[in-house]
Amino acid sequence: MRRPREPPLNKRTVFFVSDQTGVTAETMGHSLMTQFDGIEFRQITVPFISSLDKAHEAVRKINLVGLQEGVRPIVFSTLVQEDVRNVVRGSAGFFLDFFDPFLAPLEHELNTQSSHAVGRAHRMADAHAYALRIDATNYAMANDDGSAVNGYGRADVILVGISRSGKTPTCLYLAMQYGIFAANYPLTEDDLESRTLPRALEPYAAKLFGLTIKPDRLQQIRNERRPDSRYASPPQVAFEVRAAEALFGRYGIPVIDSTECSIEEMSSRILDRTGVERRLRP
Repeated sequence: MRRPREPPLNKRTVFFVSDQTGVTAETMGHSLMTQFDGIEFRQITVPFISSLDKAHEAVRKINLVGLQEGVRPIVFSTLVQEDVRNVVRGSAGFFLDFFDPFLAPLEHELNTQSSHAVGRAHRMADAHAYALRIDATNYAMANDDGSAVNGYGRADVILVGISRSGKTPTCLYLAMQYGIFAANYPLTEDDLESRTLPRALEPYAAKLFGLTIKPDRLQQIRNERRPDSRYASPPQVAFEVRAAEALFGRYGIPVIDSTECSIEEMSSRILDRTGVERRLRP
């Protein structure tokens, strides 16, 4: 019988097993995995495990990977139903459950039995919250890259920065996760050379928040988009970053470096520093 091949010690397969979309398991699992440098995680999401048959099929997948790789996979679970959870717990993987350690202590503290209902973490709380999320997302898209400055009066925050510093994805995350009306404005070369705040932004100076990025990372991003162009050249990138940061300092605009920040972290920091209140909770 052939022995399972030995994978490199710095590679592990991770399963995110959920009775719904798997987003909660992915988010919490990723938070833990970021604490381990030098390990490459191969990630597999197994969603909608809501029956015993599906649980047994998930176990077969986990066990097969363990057999092929010769090391047990890591299994992050947000399964609520106890019988389904127990099936997956019996796999050959290293099983980590995000609900089980907390439900029993909460039941004891609240003196109430939990419902163990599937899908509660992602159900739509009410029509108003859903409509607000859609409205904020539509606003972010309509006010992307300075396309509709006449709508800035409605903005909770206006992100300002040079091209490819992370403005658009951060605005969309703020909208979808928190119901924040976020617009963004790109600083052009003319803006940077003038060393003055663009006239369109002057009435909204109190709403501005700057994004910056390290030149070497920005050059890498731009070069992937437009290889060997002036736009991606080291001198141009260095000038834009330096001029934008000087502009932020001159006008007292708060700023965050997006180089090594996730969108989630940037969004949280922006809300914390501006005092803008979350209209929605993830």
